[in-house]
Amino acid sequence: QVQLVESGGGLVQVGGSLRLSCAASGRTFSPNFMGWFRQASGKDREFVSAISRSGSWTEYADSVKGRFTVSRDNAKNTVHLQMNSLKPEDTAVYYCAAGPVGSRSPRAYSYWGQGTQVTVSS
Repeated sequence: QVQLVESGGGLVQVGGSLRLSCAASGRTFSPNFMGWFRQASGKDREFVSAISRSGSWTEYADSVKGRFTVSRDNAKNTVHLQMNSLKPEDTAVYYCAAGPVGSRSPRAYSYWGQGTQVTVSS
């Protein structure tokens, strides 16, 4: 059974920072690509960032480029999303996902976490 568990969400002021983590577990589970998506209330799920197994390839949505940084620790099967200079429009439930290919499409990812709420207050 593969499981992804996010943590690190919460309430933060505009301009503040949060660090999300996603721990992957399961028998010999070592995904090639890990992604972060978010879904604001009443909106579709949107791509935030993704990273390859080696970390040599990363991708960011234009809306977070320069503010968010994705990283992973393969020894711990964990991926992180460092979020700086947060804005009210970053408020959403953030999901991590794992899959065989790197993509901005959620359909490319086979496994999903349950999500963690990030709220940025002005």
